Amino acid sequence: QVQLVESGGGLVQAGGSLRLSCVAAGYISSGNVMAWYRQAPGKQRELVARITRYGTTNYADSVKGRFTIARVNAKKTVYLQMNSLKAEDTAVYYCNLVQLSDEYWGQGTQVTVSS
Repeated sequence: QVQLVESGGGLVQAGGSLRLSCVAAGYISSGNVMAWYRQAPGKQRELVARITRYGTTNYADSVKGRFTIARVNAKKTVYLQMNSLKAEDTAVYYCNLVQLSDEYWGQGTQVTVSS
């Protein structure tokens, strides 16, 4: 069993920055992929960014050039650096881990961007 714990959310003005962190507890396999998703009120959960264990990344078009995902495998931690935040980035952000045939989610952290 894996537990994911997010931190770093909060309230920020448009144009500001936040960094989210997610720490995984439990067994992490070598072939895992970690990601950040978000869900705004009344909308479906959507992929924000994904990173493989070896550092290959992909991003949603809406965040390219503004957000950066990174990970430190030794710390079982994935980060999401969010710059130039916009009101439409307001959402609950969830950490996600996929390994073998299992998928895990964190409890979510609220990010609110005021315009």
